[in-house]
Amino acid sequence: MSVKYIFLDMNAYFASVEQQLRPELRGRPVCVVPLDADTTFCIAASYEARFFGVKTGTRVREARRRARELAVVEARPRVYVEVHQQILEAVGEVLPVEEVLSIDEMRFALMKNEAPRARELGRELKAAIRHRVGPWLRASVGIAPNRYLAKVATELEKPDGLVEITPADLPQILWPLSLRNLYGIGRRMEARLHRHGVYTVRQLTGLSCAAMRRIWGGVVGERLWRSLRGEDLPPVPTRRRSVGHSHVLPPELRRPAGGRQTLIRLLHKAAARLRRKGYWTRHLTVYATRQHDSTWVKKTWLEPTQDTRLLLNALTALWDADPPRQPFKVGLVLEHLLPERDTSPPLWPEARRGYQLSHVLDEINSLYGPDTVYFAGMHGLGYAGEDRIAFGEIPHIETARKPQPRR
Repeated sequence: MSVKYIFLDMNAYFASVEQQLRPELRGRPVCVVPLDADTTFCIAASYEARFFGVKTGTRVREARRRARELAVVEARPRVYVEVHQQILEAVGEVLPVEEVLSIDEMRFALMKNEAPRARELGRELKAAIRHRVGPWLRASVGIAPNRYLAKVATELEKPDGLVEITPADLPQILWPLSLRNLYGIGRRMEARLHRHGVYTVRQLTGLSCAAMRRIWGGVVGERLWRSLRGEDLPPVPTRRRSVGHSHVLPPELRRPAGGRQTLIRLLHKAAARLRRKGYWTRHLTVYATRQHDSTWVKKTWLEPTQDTRLLLNALTALWDADPPRQPFKVGLVLEHLLPERDTSPPLWPEARRGYQLSHVLDEINSLYGPDTVYFAGMHGLGYAGEDRIAFGEIPHIETARKPQPRR
């Protein structure tokens, strides 16, 4: 069995981009936040900040207490996407990217003649980023005989690591990791493993295939058992279950009108994303959290739709019927999705016009820049609901394309 995959994981990506672009932040603890307020949370922390116990999810007030010299930086999503694209161009000169997993993760598949040079190629990928994008952008590289272990290998040495896992290394090389370091084991699965007497990766790798099937309740456990032993399994086709956006409101918008404005903008983004990914939705959930209170949630079923106008009508009806007081964070989720291949454009003329209009708006905004054309209800929203990036999403923040000449 030969090495087949390289996985590249950018270290403390958002914070590192800020340190690269702003020399005054280099060597300092840096916390990236969605908005400049002590009540919000860090969405990224530099390694200097992590030394003081500041990490993703730490409240800003607590982060400032732990790290006296902390630099709190408001996130710049478009900048992070632009740097991501520069990284893709740089590493593409070394190896073709097999798949972009998120804004800070990507994978490369090696050909048979490249496998013996895997470590050298890993060093070249890191050097390409360092020289072509910036020396403060560090990456951990994992090399392994399958996709799963290549990702896990990046957890063995951070920051700026390069780790190769060979079949001869298994399973002992994995034993220093915690259960949560293994992709696919989250908080709930960790708790389930504890109930079965499994507390370490060493214990996990000692389980039989049948035992892992029982714990996971089916084939997922068997796939993990085989992946941990280096088998190169074909990826399982996935189907998206929801599309959603949320936003922590700045202090000036923490009132019913501000929450409503922000949700309208989030709905425009979610509907465009729904169409871009090729789905229709049948269910809308709208929610708001209050800083020291319970969560406000409203839901409604829909006829299958991609129409922004129909979704806006449903959203405003839910909100206006009983708006929450002093919302701190608002969000929405489009659920019960149908792939386009399982649906067809609406038959009624009025519904068909809304469907066609939404697609025309997408094309114009893709061509000339986001928010070039939008529904009047979004006019004047300004800051509300500006772009955010989730680490688990392949980034897509639209920038204007130059119109192509007609042939």
